[in-house]
Amino acid sequence: MNNSSSSIPRPLVRTNQWVIVLSVLLSWITGVYWILAVPLIAGLMGLVFDFNPIMRIANGFLKKDPSAYLPEDKGQQRFNQLLAVIFLLIALVSHIMHWTVFGYAASAMVCLAAFIAILGFCIGCFIHYQWSQLKARSRKRT
Repeated sequence: MNNSSSSIPRPLVRTNQWVIVLSVLLSWITGVYWILAVPLIAGLMGLVFDFNPIMRIANGFLKKDPSAYLPEDKGQQRFNQLLAVIFLLIALVSHIMHWTVFGYAASAMVCLAAFIAILGFCIGCFIHYQWSQLKARSRKRT
């Protein structure tokens, strides 16, 4: 995706976020909750194998060299992807178990977080920062 192993070009991250948003909305509209498996499997592959097929496909559409785009921190994006995978998994399992409220709640949270990130505020980044601060404060006490 990017020659630099510590960053990901922003258009690839945005594409992944749009796939999450559109998959959730499409699953709500159609009632076919297996659609959530698309971003879930892509996210799992990204976390486990460092290969996200959505980003790989999107990489083929980049008009410039990947390094010419604004970089997104790969470590931060892995954390965000972990959160997305957890919520997508909860949503899909909840729908399978007919726990409709949990399914909609979990899918709404991941959809909202991805859409807000597209608009420019990264909720996952905020959570990661707060978690880092909490860990740092607890280390100072010991």
